[in-house]
Amino acid sequence: MPSLVIDARMVHASGIGVYLRQLIPFLAEHFTISLLGKEEELQEAAMGSSGKIIPVNAPIYSLQEQVALFTEIPVCDIFWSPHYNIPLLPVKALKRVVTIHDTYHRAYQHTLPLAQKAYAAVLLNAAVLRSDKVVTVSAFSKKEIKTYTKCPEQKLHVIHNGVNPALFSAYFPENAPETLRSHLPELPKKFILYVGNVKPHKNLITLLKAYAQLPLALKAQYGIVIVGKQEGFITPDQEVFQFLQQEPSLQNRVHFTGLVPDELLPFLYKCASLFVFPSFYEGFGLPPLEAMACGCPVLVSSAASIPEVCGDAALYFNPLDVNELAQQMEKVLNDETLRQALIKKGVRRSSLFSWQESGNRHLALFQELLAPVPMGPF
Repeated sequence: MPSLVIDARMVHASGIGVYLRQLIPFLAEHFTISLLGKEEELQEAAMGSSGKIIPVNAPIYSLQEQVALFTEIPVCDIFWSPHYNIPLLPVKALKRVVTIHDTYHRAYQHTLPLAQKAYAAVLLNAAVLRSDKVVTVSAFSKKEIKTYTKCPEQKLHVIHNGVNPALFSAYFPENAPETLRSHLPELPKKFILYVGNVKPHKNLITLLKAYAQLPLALKAQYGIVIVGKQEGFITPDQEVFQFLQQEPSLQNRVHFTGLVPDELLPFLYKCASLFVFPSFYEGFGLPPLEAMACGCPVLVSSAASIPEVCGDAALYFNPLDVNELAQQMEKVLNDETLRQALIKKGVRRSSLFSWQESGNRHLALFQELLAPVPMGPF
């Protein structure tokens, strides 16, 4: 079988981690796989069973990673970077593929220090220039890549992410609330859910401000649960925590769980009364689809790739308009007919996005790269 080397250091990252954990086992059926990353993390994510592990501990966006990628990538048919932090030095790969999920670090470069801004620009352009194929996850991201780089059309391929039906389904086990609270005993009985990192472009502050505007009776009935990484970012969202400090009445109603195990996430979606996704910028945005698959009504921002992914199965709001979000939240929470319509549309919509299809399309692209070039007539 042809050999495929994958930079798997981000196996536990949020969106990219899901992407890797879903696609690596599929690709391992068709390639001899080698994974770069921390051995304990790859074993924990059950990636060790998918192929050989090459220990690489260098952090992303660092000079150390450039040295490590140069020295550790073995001779192979394809080297695949699942993020645009590609090796800048030559590697021993016949072909190179990169996945660029979004161009956030260029679109929001005003939020970055000068050195990080320059490094992001260099990496993004190098990723396009030095890769034989560029994969992205939405038509929106394809447009953004073409805006910020000189990527040729024939090099750029849109392959949507998927939803794992074995993990996310509308089936609601009777013991779901008890199972959830056995792991997270502090959760309110009824809650509005957000899943995602606490970073400025995720726009969590607008959700909190909108929640603060809800009638007291609704706030007394529904808390907010925020699932995802809270710290350790280059650009953390300090405004969120400053706002909560200034609004002590919300502190007992807003619950941060931090990261949760994959197997617990569906129970959060199933038990939530409403899922809200207020992001300004997404290359794809998996959480709304996962919520839909679990039978949770979805309220989302009208920005970036989100309408492309959610279609007519979500209720939308302007991410800059706190008042509109508050009105839409109140509308969904008070209208059971609307809730049921959103649930029905959401289950149908989520079924259109399959990791099997995503895997097949990645496989076809990789096989196309390795196909012999037909000889022309003499």
